Amino acid sequence: MEDGAVNGYEMDTPKNITIKGILSLLMESIDNNNHSRSVISLGMGDPTAHSCFHTTHVAQEAVVDALQSDKFNGYAPTVGLPQTRRAIAEYLSRDLPYKLSSDDVFITSGCTQAIDVALAMLARPGANILLPRPGFPIYELCAAFRHLEVRHFDLLPEKGWEVDLDAVEALADQNTVALVIINPGNPCGNVYSYQHLKKIAETAEKLKTLVIADEVYGHLAFGRNPFVPMGVFGSIVPVLTLGSLSKRWIVPGWRLGWFVTSDPSGMFRNPKVVERIKKYFDILGGPATFIQAAVPGILELTDEVFFKRTINILKQSSDICCDRIKEIPCISCPYKPEGSMALMMKLNLSLLEDISDDIDFCFKLAREEFVIILPGTAVGLKNWLRMTFAVDPVSLEEALGRVKSFCLRHSKQFERY
Repeated sequence: MEDGAVNGYEMDTPKNITIKGILSLLMESIDNNNHSRSVISLGMGDPTAHSCFHTTHVAQEAVVDALQSDKFNGYAPTVGLPQTRRAIAEYLSRDLPYKLSSDDVFITSGCTQAIDVALAMLARPGANILLPRPGFPIYELCAAFRHLEVRHFDLLPEKGWEVDLDAVEALADQNTVALVIINPGNPCGNVYSYQHLKKIAETAEKLKTLVIADEVYGHLAFGRNPFVPMGVFGSIVPVLTLGSLSKRWIVPGWRLGWFVTSDPSGMFRNPKVVERIKKYFDILGGPATFIQAAVPGILELTDEVFFKRTINILKQSSDICCDRIKEIPCISCPYKPEGSMALMMKLNLSLLEDISDDIDFCFKLAREEFVIILPGTAVGLKNWLRMTFAVDPVSLEEALGRVKSFCLRHSKQFERY
């Protein structure tokens, strides 16, 4: 094997940017020999790096109990343990006008694997998928491996990052297999209203395509709109709901996700469709069996106080972000976050004298200030910045102070003495 070829066959590797890939490059650009300052990363949505974010004792004890029971050391069914599927069906049904069954639920290794399953099930020659811009780049990467054509519709910052439904209608055709919605929004921090979600469902039904609802940040809402699952509109349009324990329970490393057919009209209950999904899961490796076994206890026994504490910290952190961003002349936040763990900031290059674009900004910021922020190009918006606010308040204040110093130092108005 050499030059990307195997046995003389040239293998194409997708050129897509990934968040982890560009964050690794940013970290590598920092001079590790300079230990005068700590690195503060506002790039990866992993709150476990900060002591103010930790999971509930209920979750920890459920995992320990499952492990120590000595009953869950073997293989689980490839679609997931029956009790885990049933517990997730009951958990999601709390917010739906109908009841999901355990047969609607398939256990995945995190939400990322659920994304791959969804696109694998829908891929066919000539098919296309509609993705939000900005969005989560794993969708583009999965689509590239599946030879699915990607068509982007814009999210509108002036309308709270709502979907441009006119653009969706213009982009879709008879080969469109799905419309992807991320709610609460990553990377924008938006939470869609009931009315807007209903319009999305009606548009998808009109276009005769299904909706993939990425709800990995489900229930992490702290603004005027409560979280409404897309599955509420499953009677209008078939919905594939993707989610996980990762964000709400602050356990991204446990890799416990789900792929759910939220479809009371029964399109996904077609025996051939069910068999196709089950066979695909036969080639996947799901989460550890003892983690799956802990899920029923985690979902049933977690106290609302735990959730409220997480929400309060996220709201406090997002408020700090927005207040400090107002003090930085070259960046602005057109929409104050109302959910998830991330926000988008617009970069005004006209105020900076030696910064060429968002990528240049982020690499120079990393080298000079030891602060990691993701360039907007990585999520589909050039000359924007994406930042996570799932960070302890002290580190957040310090990081944004460094960003302000950086911007002032590179400002066209900065006077050098």
